[in-house]
Amino acid sequence: MGCFACFGSSKKQASGRKGLRREDSAGSFNKTASDKLKSKGFFDAKKEGSRGDESKIAAQTFTFRELASATKNFRPECMLGEGGFGRVYKGRLDSGQVVAVKQLDRNGLQGNREFLVEVLMLSLLHHPNLVNLIGYCADGDQRLLVYEFMQLGSLEDHLHDVPADKEPLGWNTRMKIAAGAARGLEYLHDKANPPVIYRDFKSSNILLGEGHHPKLSDFGLAKLGPVGDKTHVSTRVMGTYGYCAPEYAMTGQLTLKSDVYSFGVVLLELITGRKAIDNARPAGEHNLVAWARPLFKDRRKFPSMADPLLQGHYPMRGLYQALAVAAMCLQEQATTRPHIGDVVTALNYLASQTYDPGLYPANNSRFAPSTPSRDRREREKKSSGTEEKRLRDRGARSSLPSAQGTPELRSKDPRFRAANGGGGNSSDDLEGGHRDSPTHAATRHAKAVATREQRDRAWGESNNNSRDRKKGSFGYDG
Repeated sequence: MGCFACFGSSKKQASGRKGLRREDSAGSFNKTASDKLKSKGFFDAKKEGSRGDESKIAAQTFTFRELASATKNFRPECMLGEGGFGRVYKGRLDSGQVVAVKQLDRNGLQGNREFLVEVLMLSLLHHPNLVNLIGYCADGDQRLLVYEFMQLGSLEDHLHDVPADKEPLGWNTRMKIAAGAARGLEYLHDKANPPVIYRDFKSSNILLGEGHHPKLSDFGLAKLGPVGDKTHVSTRVMGTYGYCAPEYAMTGQLTLKSDVYSFGVVLLELITGRKAIDNARPAGEHNLVAWARPLFKDRRKFPSMADPLLQGHYPMRGLYQALAVAAMCLQEQATTRPHIGDVVTALNYLASQTYDPGLYPANNSRFAPSTPSRDRREREKKSSGTEEKRLRDRGARSSLPSAQGTPELRSKDPRFRAANGGGGNSSDDLEGGHRDSPTHAATRHAKAVATREQRDRAWGESNNNSRDRKKGSFGYDG
């Protein structure tokens, strides 16, 4: 790229010597930005549904005075949050538009390079699940970014340390947020050319708008992904402890699957309500992933992983499936983690399965319904056989289950097949072998148990008068 359109002169030009100094500073910054872009050979990003190019970059430039006025001179009551990169303030532009203004700490972690990367990324990449960049300020040594205002704050605010008078997120909302965030990540991985590695996927970087619509923000650490025959990009380790993929933390080798791991941590946060790192918890529970790994292997413990704030109001099958997806995203070996597109497919399905707490009793958070033992099944079979004989003597007849409700025909439904991993045999363990993608294998495992029990229950209600009737086992709320 020969130039970078969004790094132009300021909207207002001051006169006098002071104005010349500011203008010279901005010009110097613009020249540096252009040189960096030339040397980096930045990508051709595609706007969702259209063809993008640098002439369509629409980021405005602001003076420091304009943004100081918008935030009432950066008053503490206007501050929305604070982090290692600086502070974020709520502001109102002269046009009346409410915005979020991020003022970078001049001595903080985010320098000119990170500032440049964020302006570039958000100017060229456009998607419903990426935050919109309105403009920036590069006035002297001041570096500020102006975003659209997301009125509900970050996902982190709604999951952790929730005040007693604030209603926690329900199951449906959590799955909707997970699916939307996954779609934003899918856009970065699959639509940008070359792909973009987010590198800092965490709950505090997912902002929520009206209706809890999620958008990814804070692209200062984003990196261009590997192209051609390359399998990874090497870089110094950056990000947030608790979210970094193990191979990246140990070797500095960054891949798209590093983002998938971070996504798995956030998905686990959504399900459990726990922080990625929480030193206030008992020993052995400080690290969320380390705490969850042994629980992934015993489905009877899945309900104990659900956020207590849900108060048992979640679909048991949906909980199993969501935890299965999280488990596959958190595989230690990067190559066994699913492609983000597979994650989107699974979560879109879960988000589409609306759960009405009023129609189902709250689930017990201690134990899941277990599959009856072999001895118990034999006792039930004998008992049901005696009952069957008694009914036959009375001349009673049972009706066959409807064809539409049978597990075999339901499995032919595209939505059921997508959630069930596209068919094939189920795994005996969440971390076992898989035929297609890792997500499909894990989802098949979670669905197979419910399917077997549904088959037992469905055919247990039938009576062909030619074989003993089976008594159904435990089922799960969908």
